[in-house]
Amino acid sequence: MRELVYYVAVSLDGFIASPDGQFSDFLNEGDHMQVVLQDYVDAVPTHFRQILKVETPCTLFDTVIMGRNTLQPALDAGITSPYRHLHQFVVSTQELDIDPSITVLHDIDQVLELKKSEGLNIWLCGGGRLAGSLLPYIDRLILKRNPVVLGAGISLFGNREYSPAVFQLLNTRVFSSGVIFEEYHRSSE
Repeated sequence: MRELVYYVAVSLDGFIASPDGQFSDFLNEGDHMQVVLQDYVDAVPTHFRQILKVETPCTLFDTVIMGRNTLQPALDAGITSPYRHLHQFVVSTQELDIDPSITVLHDIDQVLELKKSEGLNIWLCGGGRLAGSLLPYIDRLILKRNPVVLGAGISLFGNREYSPAVFQLLNTRVFSSGVIFEEYHRSSE
């Protein structure tokens, strides 16, 4: 079965975006970016891959899942298909008028069916509310912890009820930029 991997930038206080959904407070320069471009290049938006002349085939992810609010900043910037190199899915309870290369899913069971299908891992890129709904099915967390406290914003797992989920720390990478990559795998206990 494919792994569902929540790979996301997060503040020291657990937010993945500002209250209005922006993520410009996170560092996009520094020594950690070499790892992003080397190990996680599948998660780089297609238009940046073109600018950087990245032509390598996907090796980690071939599918991306996001909530509508995560897609919205790209749409606002005129980018109708941000991850054209991946199979793109948006989970929404609403009907959306979006690029035909993006499939709209209306419930979590459809995400579970994707996990059962053939392919590389599935990247959950946000948002927090969707991640909270999918938490029981997330196999791995890869957090790019940024050295910033936002104070408020969109929480890593939305506003979910108390229900502990245990993960085991697999790896930590510390960069001089202040960013720390933390990789966790769902605990078997």
